[in-house]
Amino acid sequence: MTLKKRLYTAAETAAAIDRMAAAIVEDCRAAREEDFALVGLYQQGVPLAERLCAAIETLSGRRPPMAMLDISLYRDDFGKRSALPLIRETVIPFDVNDTRIILVDDVLSTGRTIRAALDALTDYGRPGIIRLAVLVDRGSPEFPIRADYVGFACNPPADHKVAVRFDDDDSAESGIYEVEWK
Repeated sequence: MTLKKRLYTAAETAAAIDRMAAAIVEDCRAAREEDFALVGLYQQGVPLAERLCAAIETLSGRRPPMAMLDISLYRDDFGKRSALPLIRETVIPFDVNDTRIILVDDVLSTGRTIRAALDALTDYGRPGIIRLAVLVDRGSPEFPIRADYVGFACNPPADHKVAVRFDDDDSAESGIYEVEWK
């Protein structure tokens, strides 16, 4: 993996997260649904969901419940990978049934990860509504899936990936990168 170029800095990324949080709060108020929960997808969706929760709390005075969802066994390429996936603990500390869920992931590329997440999440119950928040939308879905809350839209070359790097201290290395896989 070779870092090609930084697309967005840590400061730009933080500002995008704040904009996403504001949109989520506004939409939930407009729908008169103050109660909602965030579900972060492992791996980078979890730190993004944590940052969104903090930003939502700053805006609204209320920190939404947050869950962490592992979709490894729901992926459609599960049997095609050469290595076994790293299985993480799914933690959902609330009742999924009839809850407004904001599903959170770092990058929306083909839509396959989100399809797997929908399957995994509905194994825990029947949410009232599910919305999708992504930090980066590549705009190249293979499935009819779109994000409701987007930090950035970009369109790097097909053979490049987009990598989000979160550091605990949002250091100079934090940000969003275009990555070339070799």
